[in-house]
Amino acid sequence: MTLFEKIVLRQIPARIIYEDEQLIAFHDIQPQAPTHALIVPKKPLTRIAEAKSDDQLLLGHLLLKAAHVASLLGLHPDGFRLVINNGRNGGESVPHLHCHILGGRPLAWPPG
Repeated sequence: MTLFEKIVLRQIPARIIYEDEQLIAFHDIQPQAPTHALIVPKKPLTRIAEAKSDDQLLLGHLLLKAAHVASLLGLHPDGFRLVINNGRNGGESVPHLHCHILGGRPLAWPPG
């Protein structure tokens, strides 16, 4: 069971920002920007590269709600970044699909 599954089940506490039947969003415990949240599907998908066509509605919901969470966090006026890491070389640290919402300062490009 992943760290995120334990958060969904309330076995590990988190500072929750948003939740619905498919997703949970919470503040990252090791923020990489002044505002750093994670939005996580409750369905345990390992990573984006392993998603299937029947996950299409969930993935669309994830992106739309990521924008909603960014708005709740006050990031819309100045912008924000969404990041989905995939695999070890992509920076994935938890094998459960999730989207980082970063903002609160100018973010450089390229990111790595």
